[in-house]
Amino acid sequence: MLPATQFPAAFPIAHPLDEFYALAGQALPPLSSIVGEAVPEPYKSLLVHQHDMTPTLERFHKSNIHLQVLGRRRKGDDYFREVLLLLDSSNLPVEFGAIKINLALFSPAAREQILQEKLPLGHILEEYKIPHSSRPSAFLRLASDRLINDVLKLSGAQVLYGRRNTLFDPSQRPLAEIVEILPPTGKRDAAA
Repeated sequence: MLPATQFPAAFPIAHPLDEFYALAGQALPPLSSIVGEAVPEPYKSLLVHQHDMTPTLERFHKSNIHLQVLGRRRKGDDYFREVLLLLDSSNLPVEFGAIKINLALFSPAAREQILQEKLPLGHILEEYKIPHSSRPSAFLRLASDRLINDVLKLSGAQVLYGRRNTLFDPSQRPLAEIVEILPPTGKRDAAA
């Protein structure tokens, strides 16, 4: 693996997560793109679809989800954030990821909600009835690194699954680009 200083600044299947790693001076963990059929269950049901992740995860875990922002930055109307989605019922992390949101494509009220950083984007899209489509462009298999283990409360090397997704408005403009990584669905580290 290349040192962080030599790692490409834009790694398409890992964008926008690659930007947060670059800012931290770290190389991305080893990851590869796999076909949806190769994603094992239950991750396949959770990732290989064209639906929003927030309601998909809420149905699977039978709990509402809230947002924890780990990092953020803004370039004009592009708003980047590195996030955890956590279960309301137990505060257990159920997704780690990064998102690039095009604020210019949202109403002032929805934009304000996004910048308040309290609700996952999926809740805001639903609350404001924002028409959109979800189109995953890659499914990911990756090895957890220290950063991912820390935020997902994991220990040891883990094989994880995720996806690179884009949400489009009816004019086919990208509302958001997202990398979504799921923790193992089995028993977690006792320290969690």
